[in-house]
Amino acid sequence: MTPPDSAGAGGRLDHSVILGLVPTGAKVLDIGCGGGELLRRLRAEKQARGQGLELSQKGVNDCVGAGLSVIQGDAERDLALYPDDSFDWAILSRTIQATQRPGLILREIRRIAPRAIVSFPNFGHWRVRLSLLVKGEMPTTSALPTAWHETDNIHLCTLRDMLALTAATGLLVDEAIALSAGRVQDRRRGHSGLPGALNWRAEELVLSLVRGGKTKEDI
Repeated sequence: MTPPDSAGAGGRLDHSVILGLVPTGAKVLDIGCGGGELLRRLRAEKQARGQGLELSQKGVNDCVGAGLSVIQGDAERDLALYPDDSFDWAILSRTIQATQRPGLILREIRRIAPRAIVSFPNFGHWRVRLSLLVKGEMPTTSALPTAWHETDNIHLCTLRDMLALTAATGLLVDEAIALSAGRVQDRRRGHSGLPGALNWRAEELVLSLVRGGKTKEDI
């Protein structure tokens, strides 16, 4: 299904794009699911069999209160407890840049699901580059709205960085979708044109990934 061009009334744009990528009835694990907004939409709009893994107690409480299947846990430790191929899709929406060991997380999601979706703010966007060049300070954008000393993001990266990491962890890009100014600006299938213009144009990126080749274990 083709992802939408905009988020529509309310909701996060990356969530709307993710909804367009996940097939109806899929078994999905939402890692770092927060209060369950995406899980609720997956259940209502795609009849997904969704589960969530969330670190914060408040997020877990909000999800359980909404009738969602969510457990409290640390992805860096607790993804190892899931058997191989437990899910059809694993999703990390604005989560991977807040983890201590992104490479470990990607290796685990490759193991537990044949397909994955990762959305993240792109530090290669032209506004970010311009802010660093002209102002000499950490930027704020719609995808990076919080000051550097208050953000949960600890591993900011560019599209080029993420492509290197996904390749090293045995994940191949099926589709890359560039988000900026509240809209889908571009999308590319496979590695065609990557990173290229997408690295400049995208404030945020959504990557649809498939299980691929060998991994480098020491990441």
